[in-house]
Amino acid sequence: IELRANSRIRENVGERVHVNTVSYNRRVLLIGEVPTAQDKQLVEKIVQGVDNVREVVNELAVMGNSSFTQRSSDTIVTGKVKANLLDAKDLFANAFKIVTERGTVYVMGRVTEREAKRGTEVISGTSGVQRVVRLLEIISEEELARSALPQAPQEPVKK
Repeated sequence: IELRANSRIRENVGERVHVNTVSYNRRVLLIGEVPTAQDKQLVEKIVQGVDNVREVVNELAVMGNSSFTQRSSDTIVTGKVKANLLDAKDLFANAFKIVTERGTVYVMGRVTEREAKRGTEVISGTSGVQRVVRLLEIISEEELARSALPQAPQEPVKK
């Protein structure tokens, strides 16, 4: 989804925008900067037309492109957040997809309410995080247990 969306954005609006697409479970987060409100709407419409996209969350800012320094700072913040999630012994860090844009940390994933609350605490306590936006799908403890069960081996396909 991300590759197709990025390709279509480049084809339709070129280099005048700085857009990052982040996809999780058919939900697409748009972050970055666009020069006009019309560009913001156009990018959203383009991404909605990509196969298998269920929902688009448009967090694009209408402003000039962020600087290399800001983007580097965001990358460092993302690394710190991921490290802190790994250090939290009561969380499965891979359940969270993390991306940072202009000091705002966006968190995606399918987690229980407990994991969402604890993950948000860890993220918001990380230095450099100015704001946390949760784009989480909340599942029950039972759904989590079912997804954690080992799958039965499948019979090999005979040719």
